[in-house]
Amino acid sequence: MQYVGSPSGFEAFVPSGTISYKGQTDPEGDLILPNGTTLTNVIWNGQYAGTIIQNHNQIVQLNNQFVGQTDPVNNQPYVPLQDFYVIKGQVPIQQATLNGQTYYVIEADKINPANIAGFYTYDKWVPKFEVAINTQGTYAAGLPGNSPVFQWTNTTGTVAYQTIVYQHYANLFGRSVLILPNKTIIPYGITTSPSGSALFNFTSPQQSYNPSS
Repeated sequence: MQYVGSPSGFEAFVPSGTISYKGQTDPEGDLILPNGTTLTNVIWNGQYAGTIIQNHNQIVQLNNQFVGQTDPVNNQPYVPLQDFYVIKGQVPIQQATLNGQTYYVIEADKINPANIAGFYTYDKWVPKFEVAINTQGTYAAGLPGNSPVFQWTNTTGTVAYQTIVYQHYANLFGRSVLILPNKTIIPYGITTSPSGSALFNFTSPQQSYNPSS
C-alpha cells in the first residue's frame, strides 16, 4: 500500500469505463494529483464503486442525448460533460497487474467517506477544476436563476446552463461555480452521492455569484 497526493490537498478520480477486478466490476480511469500530475490506468475498488459507475453511465447517456444540440439560452452548442470524484487528503493505492498491464488500484474502503464527493463539469475543465480547488483563495458559489452568466455566449455560459439541464434526468445538481483568485469562474455541478461533508464548501456553496459589471 502506498499513498499518493497531498495530506492537505485534493485529488480527482476521473472515470472513463469499467474493468473486472477480483470478480467485481469497478470504475477505471485517471487520478489527477494536486500538482497536476495524472496517473492513468487507475481502478477505483471499494465503497461507491457501483455509484460511480451509475453516475458515469448517466452522464454518458446525457452527453449522447444533448451534445450536438443547442443551448436555448445562449444559442451555443452543448459540450460533453464529465463526472469526477474528489478525495480530500492522500489516496491509498496499490499496484496490480491485469493481463500484463500495470494498474493503480484506489483502495476506497480505506478512505473516510466524509472525504469523497462527486462533481461534474465540461470534460476539458476537469484538470483545471482539480488545480483550482488546490489553489489558495479559490471558493465556490451558487448561480441565481436569473444570473447573467447563463446568457454568456461562451463555453462558461453553456456549461453553467447545461449542468442544470442534466439535473432533470439524473442524480445530479447543477448551478455552482468555482471562483479562482484571478476571478476566472468554472461552472460545475455535484452528484447526489457521494457527497462527503469534508467537501461541504464545494458541494453546498453558501453564497451567490454576481459577476462584476
